[in-house]
Parts: sequence; C-alpha cells; structure tokens
Amino acid sequence: MKQKFDKITSRCVPLNIENIDTDQIIPARFLKATSREGFGKNLFADWRRDADGNDIPDFVLNDNRYCGVVLVAGDNFGCGSSREHAAWAIADYGFRAVVSTSFADIHRNNELNNFVLPVVVSPKFLEELFKSISDDNATEVTIDLPSQTITNLKTGSVEHFDINPYKKLCLENGLDDIDYLLSNLEKIKAYENEKK
Repeated sequence: MKQKFDKITSRCVPLNIENIDTDQIIPARFLKATSREGFGKNLFADWRRDADGNDIPDFVLNDNRYCGVVLVAGDNFGCGSSREHAAWAIADYGFRAVVSTSFADIHRNNELNNFVLPVVVSPKFLEELFKSISDDNATEVTIDLPSQTITNLKTGSVEHFDINPYKKLCLENGLDDIDYLLSNLEKIKAYENEKK
C-alpha cells in the first residue's frame, strides 16, 4: 500500500452522507484479519449489499457511473471508534484521497498512515463539488500535494488544504514512520555519538 503521492487527477465517487462512522466504513464483523489486505471488498458492506449478500444497485460503489480514486464524503468523516481497519478498507479499495469538510482526528491520522490523503475543504467547495458530480458524473478533481491545493476541474474552483509537514514529507516520498526513521539512521547515530 505504500505509494508516493504527488499530484492526481481523478473522477470522484460521491457519498453525500454526514457523520459516516468507522463501523459503517468497515463493519465490526470483518475485523478478524490482522493483515491490511482484503478489506476493500467489504468497504461500506452494509450499504453495498442486502441481507442476502446481493449488491444494492443504487449504492454508489455499485453504480458504474462513478469511478475514480477520490471519495467525496459529507462532514465528520470517520467518526466513531478508532479502528485502523477503516483506513485499511479505504486504501485497499483503491482510494488515494478522501475529500470532506472535516475528519475525526484519529481516522484522519490512520488515513495518512495508510497513504490515503484526507483533504479538508470548505462547506461551499464541498457543496459545489457534489453539485458538479451530480450534474456530470465524469467530473474530475486535481489534488496537488506539493502545492496543497484541490481543483474542481468542472468549475475551476481551487482551494488550499492543510497537512502536517511531516506527514506531507512521508506521503511525497512513500515513507511510513519506520521508513522515515531508517532514512535518518546515520543522523541518529551521529547524534547518539555526540552524546557519549
């Protein structure tokens, strides 16, 4: 799942629902696995499939009009429990970014740790983006991590987003926390030697 993030242009998958919690993202019954792989097939499982396991045709992940690596969601995305499996499911499904007006803090960090970029936008920008997608399901966005901007290519609207500088560095270089430490091993050794 480690992949560098620079600049992506993609169509969007709209999920205009607020307060999507981690149990809705990945229901608790799927949490038995300890490997990060395989969770994508159960992303939003209770919304994607009926009680008999059949796809619900009008759910956005089952609707072939919508595709892309950018999930656009309502406010307060990833609230609820702190399960990292929710971020695993989003990444394993293939999403590279989630756009919302706010994220639960722990979930936002879990996404970053799994190389998914949480992009916080204003309510006005999000409303316009949902409308653009509703009017034209081929609407694309460009997310530029180096400049920390998101652009709605349908309207030309651009918005700046914030990101922790350390997490930005890790995403741009495809590094997890251990990789980052290992990349600085010589500096760490030099510092330790100075202290002796």
